[in-house]
Amino acid sequence: MKIALILGTRPEIIKMSPLIRELDKRNLDYFILHTGQHYDYEMDREFFEELDLPEPKYNLSVGRNEYRKQIGLMVQEISKILIKEKPDIAFVQGDTNSVLAGALAANKTGIKIAHHEAGLRSHDLSMLEETNRIITDHISDYLFAPTKNAVKNLKEEGLGKEKIFLTGNTIVDAIYQNIQLASKKNDILKKLYLKKGNYILVTAHRAENVDIRERLEGVLEGIALVGQYLKMPAIYPLHPRTSNNIKKFKLKIKPEIKIIEPLGYLEFLQLEANSKLIITDSGGLQEEASILKVPCVTVRDNTERPETIEAGINILAGAKPKKILKSAKLILKKQKNWPNLFGDGHAAEKILDKTEALFKKRKDKIRLI
Repeated sequence: MKIALILGTRPEIIKMSPLIRELDKRNLDYFILHTGQHYDYEMDREFFEELDLPEPKYNLSVGRNEYRKQIGLMVQEISKILIKEKPDIAFVQGDTNSVLAGALAANKTGIKIAHHEAGLRSHDLSMLEETNRIITDHISDYLFAPTKNAVKNLKEEGLGKEKIFLTGNTIVDAIYQNIQLASKKNDILKKLYLKKGNYILVTAHRAENVDIRERLEGVLEGIALVGQYLKMPAIYPLHPRTSNNIKKFKLKIKPEIKIIEPLGYLEFLQLEANSKLIITDSGGLQEEASILKVPCVTVRDNTERPETIEAGINILAGAKPKKILKSAKLILKKQKNWPNLFGDGHAAEKILDKTEALFKKRKDKIRLI
């Protein structure tokens, strides 16, 4: 069995890392194809080095193009590589443009598609990510769902139960594998003069927040209000897109918000684990906060991780400053005896166990024919 791992963003590298380690452990044949969706491939290379992962065999570097052109170029170039390499299965993870392009290219070239993190739904079709994940799920051959809710979504959309598998999410594997590594390699708290539980961690970079002046201004004002209320700094590693729009809209950063440069994954993981509160618009960070047992305020109007809301680990705040402050106060009052929502840390093993079994079954069927 030969496997293609198709990825293009840093969150995908993190969530694919347990699969890569398990593939190496089992001595299985695979290669990594990086679409270059994130603009700075050098920063991505640091992620591979930091996590002790092999570098991608291919890098397409098509990230700076607009959506339509980006998808078209990705499908074209990925298809060429898949025809050349002839893998049996192409793995994609999540809901990015790279995921959709990888799935479309595999579908076009007759290669089986395995979608990890299948079945997530925000039920908001105005989100590009929602379209990406729905299309990917509907053309995939194997759907590895992280939660029971994701399984339910897939079944309700009429996808056959024979291709749906509940495995948990590899983000749990990644957190468990990397949290000890982070504490050994880095001391970001000392570097930033911070103390455990005495700061807020912030990320906000989604287009629906930072490309709209009113929403970006509301999010920044809300973060500052939470910092004032808790009497602690809000540490904000600033994404280039957000930084550019703050300048473009001529917005002022209040003193409660401490802007820092983007961090490596292990340093960022340390900041997450030791923070008092996380304010984010990231889907992955909602998961990581729940695994690390850190209260989370999500500055969005919806989420594809509803389990975190139902469990009282996370709260939707939108982009209104007063609502963000109110949400922070509410979530900090919640008890922290939270359930483990995304699996037991063995998702990569379960995914590859099932993949190997399905591949063997398919080969045996071909022999019989």
